[in-house]
Amino acid sequence: MVDTLGVAVIGFGWMGRVHTQAYARVRHHYPRLSLVPELVTVAEEVPGRAEEAAAQFGFATTTRDWREVVADPRIKAVSITAPNFLHREIGVAMAEAGKHIWIEKPVGLTAEDAGAVADAVTKAGVQGAVGFNYRNAPAVEAARELIASGEIGTVTHVRIRLFSDYAAHPEGALTWRYERERGGSGVLGDLASHGTDLARHLLGDITSLTADTAIFLPERARPTGATAGHSRASGGELGPVENEDYVSCLLRFASGARGVLEACRVSVGEQNNYGFEVHGTKGAVFWDFRRMNELGISRGTTYQDQSVTTVYVGPGHGEFAAFQPGAANSMGYDDLKVIEAYRFLRSVAEGTPHGATLADAVHSAAALDAMARSASNGAWAEVAVGA
Repeated sequence: MVDTLGVAVIGFGWMGRVHTQAYARVRHHYPRLSLVPELVTVAEEVPGRAEEAAAQFGFATTTRDWREVVADPRIKAVSITAPNFLHREIGVAMAEAGKHIWIEKPVGLTAEDAGAVADAVTKAGVQGAVGFNYRNAPAVEAARELIASGEIGTVTHVRIRLFSDYAAHPEGALTWRYERERGGSGVLGDLASHGTDLARHLLGDITSLTADTAIFLPERARPTGATAGHSRASGGELGPVENEDYVSCLLRFASGARGVLEACRVSVGEQNNYGFEVHGTKGAVFWDFRRMNELGISRGTTYQDQSVTTVYVGPGHGEFAAFQPGAANSMGYDDLKVIEAYRFLRSVAEGTPHGATLADAVHSAAALDAMARSASNGAWAEVAVGA
């Protein structure tokens, strides 16, 4: 028995498109899924963008006001891909209306925002999924299993990097992303949120940290019209960049392990250089997003001069089998969002969470808040969840 689930997408920039494409593809990869998403409404305030989305993807209706989605009985689940400052208001409203939510990180601007959405989801008894897509990579899931098995011994330290150049051009427009009130903590919320989630997903809770941040491009030109993605603007009035371009952080885990996390959005020469290196008392595991379907693994009893082997993930790892029949066949970024869509829909169908949840978002946001505090006062900060 297959049922339909009316869905809406709120915010149709790049990420709204990615969510929509994931809904369109999910049954191709998971034919036994008991819920089929039906694209009911797309909400987007930029004139014409919702209509273009409807024409391309088949949404039944469009609106420029996301509030119309709240009262629509056809809609049972909502993708929230609007700017960060709207996450809390939209997330709480949708949960209180009894709608399941799939919301992009960082789920608001602070841990308080993430906690408010998490509380609303819990009280309403709906499902809430969060867009921590990198944890869905089959290689990352294989690394997590390898670490948990003890094959690399007791984890001693990890290094996590998230370097990109999407904001490196000096003519990048001064959009909401660079404003503290609407974009929040800059690269912390945009990239370091993924890093804190990966750190906790692989190694367990982060207990304390110390961080340093910087703004390297202090001014940008204000855009003269609607923007999408990371648009450029030149010749316009200059305004200040209010949030961080860069963060570096030392981490302490409940397990006793140590970590280094570094993220930057203005790294010239770096395109999506995301990855981790986890070291243990008997070995290590390495992952690079740009070689998403590979792991570097060192294990054995040699210790000194111990070799590293490249392993290609295959059908036995994570959700790989839903996409490719054999190892070394590539998967890509959009496939990770299809996995996310599947786990969200499965959560709705079964009433049990699968994949990243609002609780994970609260933990990540608590670490980001601690980074901001530490960078401000120069001291170690406790990562307090629910405090």
